[in-house]
Amino acid sequence: MNIEKVFTKNATYQKFEVLKTNRNKRFKYQEFFVEGVRSINEAIQKGWKIKAFLYTKEKPLSDWAKGILQTVQTEINYELSVELMETLSGKEDTSELMAIVGMRKDDLDELKLSRNPVIALFDRPSNKGNLGTIIRSCDALGVEALILTGHSVDLYDPDVVVSSMGSFFNLPVIRVPETEKLLEYIRQLKKRYPTFQMIGTTAHKEHPIYELDLTTPVLFMIGNETDGLCKAFKENCDILTTIPMAETSYASSFNVGCAATVMFYEASRQRKQYLQI
Repeated sequence: MNIEKVFTKNATYQKFEVLKTNRNKRFKYQEFFVEGVRSINEAIQKGWKIKAFLYTKEKPLSDWAKGILQTVQTEINYELSVELMETLSGKEDTSELMAIVGMRKDDLDELKLSRNPVIALFDRPSNKGNLGTIIRSCDALGVEALILTGHSVDLYDPDVVVSSMGSFFNLPVIRVPETEKLLEYIRQLKKRYPTFQMIGTTAHKEHPIYELDLTTPVLFMIGNETDGLCKAFKENCDILTTIPMAETSYASSFNVGCAATVMFYEASRQRKQYLQI
């Protein structure tokens, strides 16, 4: 195992920094920065390519960290000073182990869907926390894949990875900037699944979510936090749905992460109920 010692803010260290802060550099290197026990464990368990680990020998490592360094094969590992680890870490209590992980290819054709899938699409997400929350909710409630469209926040931003609480590594997330390419994929899904539904979500008064049949193959179309669904996606939806607010409520809608979670839960609830009949 090759180990490189990094005790100054040299070119190697500067690469670590840009992987944390610069989406263009992440795209160039096809790598991203990960810290946190849960995220690192899940990345390893789900077979993501771990390029390198970062750690320091100036503080005792836990048995967990020692075990990871001994058993997970990497191209190279980096030994840093305590000060550089503290500067690099995004946590108040500095992580003892950080990882550089390889990105995965965005390929719709590689999605392995079940006979009755629930899929979600998030149109031009603009908030890192919302994207991380929706990834976590997809994973928790049986959504099989998440598709990201247009120019959006970076999927591989550390804040997105952290806010997903490990679900990032368990859920296929595919970035598809070309609208027509995505619409063609959806047309293929409709051929594959005759009862397939494209359900657009909106804050305006449309069909209540609990009145829809969500027991068949479905794609939830979730709009941008400010602008909602783009015209092309809205026009291709089979139906638009909303979550009714209480009559006494001042709120007219949910945050997009909360709304998506409610939608996914309703699909999960209906499907479990349908199986019990």
